[in-house]
Amino acid sequence: MIDASPFLVYGFAALTLLVAAAVTFVLRSARAAVLILLWLAITGAVAARGMLGFDTMPPTMFVLAFVSSGIAIAAGLKLKTDAPLAALVALQSFRLPLELLMHRAYSEGVMPVQMSYSGLNFDIVTGATAIVVAFFAHRRGVVLAWNIMGTLLVTNIVTVAMLSTPIPLRVFHNEPANVWIARAPFVWLPAFLVPVALAGHLLIFRRLRRRQGDGAA
Repeated sequence: MIDASPFLVYGFAALTLLVAAAVTFVLRSARAAVLILLWLAITGAVAARGMLGFDTMPPTMFVLAFVSSGIAIAAGLKLKTDAPLAALVALQSFRLPLELLMHRAYSEGVMPVQMSYSGLNFDIVTGATAIVVAFFAHRRGVVLAWNIMGTLLVTNIVTVAMLSTPIPLRVFHNEPANVWIARAPFVWLPAFLVPVALAGHLLIFRRLRRRQGDGAA
């Protein structure tokens, strides 16, 4: 039973929709908007019906998370966009309000402490610095260092989150277990928000590599 406050529920849903709008704006793609809204509707409905969990083999929640990550990696490696590098960096600023909401989830007893910045999650640094780094998008070294940091931090929290779920390989045994992500709207954390962060980092790496190639030419 997930006993989250209305503030947390509606705040999480609102942030997800704002990020969806921001992604659409940055990519300037109506097709992307339709696909994102369809994906949010499907994953939200599946979670709302209680179809996701950790008691099957493989856990249905993990299947969704892996599929979402696979889509994100494919998008990050294949997606073609002329969005400015500064816009791609600035987009990652959504991780600041996200981390504040996740800390609220911990405070309400919905999420384990290690997934917040009071525990082992330091991804708030990525979100807090994204806008500043966007102003230095012309400095390849600055953006590259920041992007590596952000990639490592999101990888860290994903690992912590997985090891906090009620599975045999669980490492963090404090309560509550990380089961809140199987419920709507929190399912959009692994199904959309984390994939956006991951795909964004891959797009930035590609853009930096292309810039380096243009400079060498």
